[in-house]
Amino acid sequence: MRSQPNRLAGFAASALASMFWGCGFFFGKIALAEMNVGAMVLYRFLFAALGLLPLVITHRPGLNRSEWGRLLFASALGVPIQFLLQFKGLSLTTVSHAALMVGTMPVILAVGAIAFAHERLSAAGWAALIGSTAGAALIALSGRHSTGAGGPSLAGDLLVVVSLAIAMFWVLVNKALVERHSAVVITAYGLLSGTIMLMIMVPLIYGLPPVHHVSLRAWLALAASGLFCTASSTLLWNWGLSQVPASQAGVLLNFEPLIGSLLGVFLLHETLGPSAWIGGALILGAAVTLTTQSSPKVSVADLTTEP
Repeated sequence: MRSQPNRLAGFAASALASMFWGCGFFFGKIALAEMNVGAMVLYRFLFAALGLLPLVITHRPGLNRSEWGRLLFASALGVPIQFLLQFKGLSLTTVSHAALMVGTMPVILAVGAIAFAHERLSAAGWAALIGSTAGAALIALSGRHSTGAGGPSLAGDLLVVVSLAIAMFWVLVNKALVERHSAVVITAYGLLSGTIMLMIMVPLIYGLPPVHHVSLRAWLALAASGLFCTASSTLLWNWGLSQVPASQAGVLLNFEPLIGSLLGVFLLHETLGPSAWIGGALILGAAVTLTTQSSPKVSVADLTTEP
């Protein structure tokens, strides 16, 4: 018999997962100071794979040939394609801008749900879509005229958003697999498959990743990014969803852009202009509205299994 859900622990796990995700851009920016995008993403997932290896050993996949094909397709979208684009965007913009752009994810998922799951949004949901789009535009355009090195840029912000759109398809494909198999199995084997793809793609595109002349600070950032921001966060999130309704846990995703932008401002001494602050408020407000007020047949948060 299944034990009684622990709501407090479930909310705590979901919040902690979102906070870990919010640290991903911060740790990535530290590593990018010493290596290229491909090397940074590869090392992040190698550390994540190391953390998930015990689960791979103890959990047999049990997927048929068709399901393996879908898992590998989803892994290609969600790991090498999404993350290489996302952190290329980060290399062209600031941590605070990139983190706030992630606040568009609930809205992107809502659009995907409407297009592919035939869901319907309330008036509040449509208002959230419009508000979030306006917020993203304000953030992106606030970095348009930046001339300083390491400042925000329109190209970087847009690459982050494109990567999130790709992540939507990863999530939708994974959703069908998780309905038939353990979330632990899909997470562990999916991330491991994506890591193997990175091991092939990164040396071909970016060259061999550096091993020497990498500081301890960068290695620690990579380890934290892989173990906490990828492996632990995904497992915490999936476990949290087993304890509380996904529609309620989904609101806690808003910790991610909040934590990421605050880390950029207070630890990396980045600055956000007035329009970026307004845009960030619009995005976070839209995300909260969408996950708490709209009532699609299938919750948008049910589609969320972020890496």
